[in-house]
Amino acid sequence: MSRLFERYKKEIVPELQKEFGIKNVNAVPRLGKIVINVGVGEAIQNAKLLDAAKADLAMITGQQPVISRARKSISAFKLRKGAAIACFVTLRDKRMYEFFDRLVNIVLPRVRDFRGVSPKGFDGRGNYTLGLRDQLVFPEIDYTKVEKPRGMNITIVTSARSDKEAAALLKKLGMPFRDTN
Repeated sequence: MSRLFERYKKEIVPELQKEFGIKNVNAVPRLGKIVINVGVGEAIQNAKLLDAAKADLAMITGQQPVISRARKSISAFKLRKGAAIACFVTLRDKRMYEFFDRLVNIVLPRVRDFRGVSPKGFDGRGNYTLGLRDQLVFPEIDYTKVEKPRGMNITIVTSARSDKEAAALLKKLGMPFRDTN
């Protein structure tokens, strides 16, 4: 398994049990999955842009992305129902921990003017979402082959029952939260 998962089992689980008074080891919050979504709105006019986004996402995650289609037509955006507009990957288990490790230790420090991720990205159910403005912060991407910077949303789904538990879990796993003062 990954070094982050080993650290989670040996150090973080006992710390969280003590902090929240959880007796059962299985009730301790843990990572469930990480979903990385790349929206390509311009794919309506040019389908090749979606292929480029799909290739980038496959390089970043090591997994083949799934194409996501529009649920309904929106005439103001010239969008038809069923048109391919995004791609996403769902990471679990070993790949999830390896991606999280890379995200926290390599990718986020490479973001320009980075002062920590916002603590406001929680959804009220213990899940956290953060957005990246371009894919060039990932070391796997060759910037000479990128024709257009593309952002992505990264959603970290946890088994925590509250945002407070999820924040404690992510902080112990190394997520660099910005100070809220």
